Amino acid sequence: MEKTFASGLMWFRRDLRIDDNAALCLALKSCRQVHCVFVFDSEILNPLPRADRRVEFIRESLVELDINLRAASGDPDAGLIVRHGTAVQEIVALAKKLGVLSVFAAHDYEPQAVARDQKVLGALANAGIALHTVKDQVVLEGRELLTQAGSAYTVFTPYKNAWLARVDELRLREHNCADYAGALAPRPEQMRSAVPTLAEIGFEPTNLSTLAIPTGAAGARQLFQEFFERIDDYHATRDFPAVKGPSYLGVHLRFGTVSIRKLAATALQLSAQGSPGAAVWLSELVWRDFYFQILANFQYVAAGAFKPAYDAIKWEKGKHADAMFRAWCEGRTGYPLVDAAMAQINQTGYMHNRLRMVAGSFLVKDLGIDWRRGEAFFAEHLNDFDLSANNGGWQWVASTGCDAQPYFRIFNPVSQSEKFDPQGRFIRRYVPQLANLPDAAIHAPWTASPIELEAAGVRLGDNYPRPIVAHDQARACTLQRYTVVRNAA
Repeated sequence: MEKTFASGLMWFRRDLRIDDNAALCLALKSCRQVHCVFVFDSEILNPLPRADRRVEFIRESLVELDINLRAASGDPDAGLIVRHGTAVQEIVALAKKLGVLSVFAAHDYEPQAVARDQKVLGALANAGIALHTVKDQVVLEGRELLTQAGSAYTVFTPYKNAWLARVDELRLREHNCADYAGALAPRPEQMRSAVPTLAEIGFEPTNLSTLAIPTGAAGARQLFQEFFERIDDYHATRDFPAVKGPSYLGVHLRFGTVSIRKLAATALQLSAQGSPGAAVWLSELVWRDFYFQILANFQYVAAGAFKPAYDAIKWEKGKHADAMFRAWCEGRTGYPLVDAAMAQINQTGYMHNRLRMVAGSFLVKDLGIDWRRGEAFFAEHLNDFDLSANNGGWQWVASTGCDAQPYFRIFNPVSQSEKFDPQGRFIRRYVPQLANLPDAAIHAPWTASPIELEAAGVRLGDNYPRPIVAHDQARACTLQRYTVVRNAA
């Protein structure tokens, strides 16, 4: 095949792999020589805490990507060029220095990323360099899937049905980079530095290695192989946080160390073969696409309610609300499952999906605190934070989003605990001061007898807090709070 460009630059962002990488494949097919770059974007990094698992995950994944690029090319001087600075300055300067004619990247959909890419596009154009972007991190994007009226879907079930009808082998085909890897160019001698250390980009190590979170494409393959062995039971295990039910691939999907097409193709095949677990997991992957297209078509959701009428809700404010919010953040609500969930995210950067709903509902509908405060907390702490899914999830529990739970559906944190952590195994792991309580008492320690509390070493109000709100009273307050939008629900 005749190449369009003599040289090009592949800009890795949320696609840190060479396997089934749409943008890399396009670059290799289009150019006689392809250089590869990743930019630690200071505009994204500067607001982050100096110890951030996501930055460490990216850094470790880049080390593997660099090795894989050199191995694929067969040239030890090939590999990844890594820069640290603003994306606009670094990409344009590097493209000019390398003398490339085009830059290639995968589409990005978050408002900040879209604005960044517009700046890069303009700056490259001024330098006479093209920018080509392609779909990679979703199966169907933006306005690929519309209703018969030509509008974006806002209800999940019809979207899923249309998604399943539309997806075919063409859309899930693998982008085979290996056949074109000979186009990977050796790096100029002055650009053959190793991937910078965390310290060199101003960050500190976290407990990522202690948690044994596997990084890179190899880590994604390991997790998927493990999940493949239990995927048939996913539908029965996914709601129990003490059970190894989920795939744990969220952070790998977030940073593109795994191909969404390969995951969806596997789920489709197993679902067609009758696997109930694979069918449910496939729905979760479709939900991911659904929230991406919601963000793309209704960008205002990044700042406010999908249903604008819900912005009229009066949330709790002031010192008392701030104190309750801190208690929630630190796992001091007095509701063991909520506190265990918050301990999990604070200690590991992960929270089980069922618990994201329980903890989110508690913040919004028990404490009456604006969902955007919880959304921002998750955005800072979740390893797999994705704006579209995080926003969609929070608007779902707050009843402000598209296809959200009704405002009057309010999770009871005790009954949720009894149902999904019946033996208290998850609670005992993350709230160890309650570990010696009997199963019947661990979900609501304030109902335990004085003898049970003393025998378990639990001192309410001392080594474990009393409930900061009474759920029944909080529920009544929430129903009253949502009266302003009852007619809009």
